[in-house]
Amino acid sequence: MLGKKHSSMTHGYSTKVGKDGLIVAKPRRRRVRGVSAVRLLLLVAVGFFGFKAFTLAAVGPITYNERVAKLESGTIIEKVGAKALKIDPVTEAVVGSISPVVR
Repeated sequence: MLGKKHSSMTHGYSTKVGKDGLIVAKPRRRRVRGVSAVRLLLLVAVGFFGFKAFTLAAVGPITYNERVAKLESGTIIEKVGAKALKIDPVTEAVVGSISPVVR
């Protein structure tokens, strides 16, 4: 128990004097830094739709759909990928805003 308190106090602590004159050190709560789960999920989704939109704008809708069709005739993992990579309204909207050629 003492080792656990000591390791938690490496991130800072505060001291108080109790009514009996005893000095008590309490560890400060460590702030969680970084990306929360919601932000991480949002970042992955934006990256995924951005990748799809960039690829669609780069190769064109005909070639893109041909490549997705090749995936549909592959293994189970490729079929799942093909379902995820199909052109959806979000991808069309992003492509429409970045590339006037693909509409």
